[in-house]
Amino acid sequence: MTRNWIPHGIAFCELRQEVKTESFVFVLLPNLSMNAFSSAIEPLRIANQVTGKELFRWRCLSESGDPVLCSNGVPVGVDGALKEVLPDEIVLVCSGILPDHSFATSTADRLRMFWRRGQTVGGICTGAYLLARAGILKGSAFTLHWENLPAFREKFADLQATEQLFHISNRIWTCAGGLAATDMMVDRISQLYGKELAGMVANMCLLQTPRSETEPQKASAAATIGIRNTKLVQIVEHMEMFLDDSIELDDIAAKFQISRRQLERLFSKYLSTTPRKYLMMLRLHRARSLMAETSLGIPEVSAACGFATASHFSKRFKEAFGISPRRFSLTRHRSSGDIG
Repeated sequence: MTRNWIPHGIAFCELRQEVKTESFVFVLLPNLSMNAFSSAIEPLRIANQVTGKELFRWRCLSESGDPVLCSNGVPVGVDGALKEVLPDEIVLVCSGILPDHSFATSTADRLRMFWRRGQTVGGICTGAYLLARAGILKGSAFTLHWENLPAFREKFADLQATEQLFHISNRIWTCAGGLAATDMMVDRISQLYGKELAGMVANMCLLQTPRSETEPQKASAAATIGIRNTKLVQIVEHMEMFLDDSIELDDIAAKFQISRRQLERLFSKYLSTTPRKYLMMLRLHRARSLMAETSLGIPEVSAACGFATASHFSKRFKEAFGISPRRFSLTRHRSSGDIG
């Protein structure tokens, strides 16, 4: 397939240094995030466009060579099958929802082979699931989308998943998806061709300030819940961090040097709820995430989310979501199918 790797545009950035074209393969898995995929590929296109040089090449492959359906229902055509990856290509896996149900065991084996023969591989959004199944993340720092981190950590407790925007190390690239994919590629452009070109690419993407590798994915608790009370923000962050523990409200009040009554007033004033109800919803949403993405049973999920008994967990889950945990789990896993 013949492609014009240097599209026409108006903006221009003079590049005098020698160019060595870097080649990428984007491996598209079913239910991939189109947002993350396009955010990764567009900086490469823009870099070629504004310099008038073929800095990068790219193509898209799927496991079988067939088109892939994104999580938003849009089909994406590909250039071939995974077996057609060339030795000089950087292989980036694009994934999305239900990441552990979107690839075959043979795909993980093939990715491990690429890495062992010296190629750079990576995961975009939830692509780290495939890298983990390939067995190449041990001892390496990496990241994936924050929504999928709780379930991932339950499945791969021995791996060092972080909440950073992206990681580039040890021939393994990972990013959290969304605009973090643009940040990762802009960083790569800066490494190869300098800050001037990287800055122009970022501006063309309307990314005013490219973010560094170590920046967090999520907004602060204050921004998320829309409050500025420092004490309450600290308490909420503490709750989120220790959901699997037995959290006593009296202990929290003592830790943050306020009375139990003051604790109740803070939640009532700023969140219109009680601390007990707020904590319960945090736990239930964590449990829902685990049940959607893991094969953990109800007792394991309830324990991982700080519930004393499975029966108590089941009762609260049905009250909150209108469906029992068992039925929710069966429905989600039936709809995801079994690819492996």
